[in-house]
Amino acid sequence: MAVDDDYYNEQEQWERVKQWVRENGPWMLAGVLLGLTALAGWRWWEQRVEQHAQAASASYEQMLQTLEKGDRKAAFVLADQLRAEYGSSAYADQADLAAARALVDVNELGAANERLTRVMNNSKDSELKLVARFRLARVQLAQGNADATLATLSAGSPGAFASRFDEVRGDALLSKGDRSGALVAWRAAQKAVTETGGIVGIDIAGLELKIADLSADGIK
Repeated sequence: MAVDDDYYNEQEQWERVKQWVRENGPWMLAGVLLGLTALAGWRWWEQRVEQHAQAASASYEQMLQTLEKGDRKAAFVLADQLRAEYGSSAYADQADLAAARALVDVNELGAANERLTRVMNNSKDSELKLVARFRLARVQLAQGNADATLATLSAGSPGAFASRFDEVRGDALLSKGDRSGALVAWRAAQKAVTETGGIVGIDIAGLELKIADLSADGIK
């Protein structure tokens, strides 16, 4: 009798399992299919992002090569196309930075200002934003707009660019006739250079000469 009881218990359990599968099987299958679809979608998205980045990189390289050949006009067209097609890519920002430098070389400061401002305001890369802000400040100073230069330099933290920001700040203050303020800024730049053991982009000898010139005039 005990054996029969065990047999019927097993039969009941098996029937319950089959009933549960009948009731829940479709949902389980749907879950599996959904998971597979999500996985396939994720892989498709990764591949698409990679292809997008590769295409943007190729466009950027083409733009740089065109600049190297001296064809600025064509390079600027390529930079604009890159921005239009891959605006969310850092390559679009880098293309604007490269184009701005080329524009400065031919003294087209207004156009350089526009590209640098765009990167400074819209880039998703914090370092590229910082580079654009520093270069924009120098362009604004070259345009004779010291107040705009100072405002741009003070728009946020200079990060690793502290010494370069301070040097340009000193140049802007000097152009406004604030010799004392210029000396303070230049000394801050000199201190930052000394503390970091030197920074690329700073003309240390030139900075020291500017400090010496004002110091010799009795400015403190």
